Amino acid sequence: MLACVTRLNAAQEAPPKRPAAEVKAALGEPKPVSNPRAIKLTLVASKQDHGPGEHDYPAWQTNWSRLLPKSKGVQVATAWQWPTAEQFKDTDAFLFYYWNHNWSAEQYSQLDAFLERGGGVVILHSASIADKQPEDLAKRIGLAFQPGRSKFRHGALELKLAASAEHPILRGLPRTIHFVDESYWPMIGDPKDVDLLATADEEGKSWPMMWTLQKGRGRIFVSILGHYSWTYEDPFFRALTLRGLAWTLSEPTTTRFDHLAVE
Repeated sequence: MLACVTRLNAAQEAPPKRPAAEVKAALGEPKPVSNPRAIKLTLVASKQDHGPGEHDYPAWQTNWSRLLPKSKGVQVATAWQWPTAEQFKDTDAFLFYYWNHNWSAEQYSQLDAFLERGGGVVILHSASIADKQPEDLAKRIGLAFQPGRSKFRHGALELKLAASAEHPILRGLPRTIHFVDESYWPMIGDPKDVDLLATADEEGKSWPMMWTLQKGRGRIFVSILGHYSWTYEDPFFRALTLRGLAWTLSEPTTTRFDHLAVE
């Protein structure tokens, strides 16, 4: 078993806003798709479990419930702690951002059935944590974090895009992007099982920070970044996450939601 590393969460300062010229050079001036298909999304959250501006799941759920419908054809619903059975029937993609302390066989079964029918799943930051038996979560999302076996650090990091520059989720973005957020490492599971998008260096090694995974007909996008509320306002993080969402929906990856990155 890997040793537990406790990291004191020293107060972090919000990074400066990304220069508009830098954002425009990477993303251009994205415009909404004129006749997109109708999409139903469900944002799953719980109560905040960290300090101000950290793991603020309710604020994310509120803010992104307002953001996503600005894309034509998008309908957004919300769920608290876990989707309902009806939402599993009606949703095209779920976005999970909360620490689920109670992963269960029933929840995994519902998730498996949703992916089997071709649903999309976006896992943000602490949604990748399983307190017990993280191997079960890793089977679904590729890699999982377990307190006591995995490590973490809050602070500045350089996100290094690992896949081809032509990958649709990464296209146009700088090969290295500076963030102030939280890294997790090592994750439980085999990195060879995922399509790696981005890494960050910790303890002299590169570790997965973003990846995609195909499970049957279903698609999954995972971002370890997302600890701080300011990260969700960053145009580059938004672009990566929104493109990841589009990818899970088999939508045009760089055009379906890119305009929301600069809202």
